[in-house]
Amino acid sequence: MTSRQHIRTAALTGLAPAVWGSTYLVATELLPPDRPLLATTLRALPGGLVLLAFGRKLPAGVWWWRAPVLGVLNIGAFNFLLFLAAYRLPGGIAAMIMSAQPMFVVILAAMFLGDRIAARHALACAMGAGGVALLVLRGTASLDTLGVLAAVGGALCMALGITLTKRWGRPAGVGLLTFTGWQLTAGGLVLLPFWLTLEDLPDGLTGSNVIGFAHLITLGAVLSYIVWFRGIERLPAVAVSFLGLGSPVVATLLGYLVKDERLSALQLVGMAVILVAVVLGQRPPPARDPAPADTMTAAPGPARRDLREPHPATAGDTT
Repeated sequence: MTSRQHIRTAALTGLAPAVWGSTYLVATELLPPDRPLLATTLRALPGGLVLLAFGRKLPAGVWWWRAPVLGVLNIGAFNFLLFLAAYRLPGGIAAMIMSAQPMFVVILAAMFLGDRIAARHALACAMGAGGVALLVLRGTASLDTLGVLAAVGGALCMALGITLTKRWGRPAGVGLLTFTGWQLTAGGLVLLPFWLTLEDLPDGLTGSNVIGFAHLITLGAVLSYIVWFRGIERLPAVAVSFLGLGSPVVATLLGYLVKDERLSALQLVGMAVILVAVVLGQRPPPARDPAPADTMTAAPGPARRDLREPHPATAGDTT
């Protein structure tokens, strides 16, 4: 991939976390209160079923268990923990904790993908967390233990989901829409019994609720995850993880534009620091030492390629 292609792919992939940055506003302003399981299930399942019906292809072989694992990490558990954190913490605190996600990916990529930990990535992690802290922290913010644990768990789920999606790739002959549908459906189905068991149905849905759910299903799930998984296929895992830092920036800007929140000089500095961290994170990691064929640990079959290169099934994909 050339530098221009990398920039274009990174810019498109970055639209997904930018859309997710609206989650804090949507959850607190448009959705029924205190129903994270309802929000997460309806975000994932309807769009997943539509994509599944469109693709008309079910997982086969090892993908019968891989697809649910990725669906839980990337969709089900991550979104539930994200909503739980959004309900129990100020949006800024939740975003700051979630900014640890690139650090987790740097470590996991070294463990599972063989990427070396570069000094610039460590610097970018520190700058990203520091920039988010400048962007969102307030002296009057209070901490809720369950909310903090949910935010940390969400960051870990997202990091592991990115890493395993990169490691396993996408099965040959399976389109990007179908692959996304597998994960959205799996994530929604895993959450469905918990929602029906642990949460009451709202007394009724308002017009605002309908708008909020429509946003989550279309932009917040189907379109954004298609773009996100496409980016994971084409970019290094660490580079993708730093794009996630765009979420708190968008959340802050939406608070300024929609809720008349103030935007201070420190917040502007934080945005600039985050931008530098994202740029640093886009530089590829050092090349790995070639491993003998009999010591490779990647999954058998098509997954035994350099997992930082696009899957052969996506070579002509312009989705």
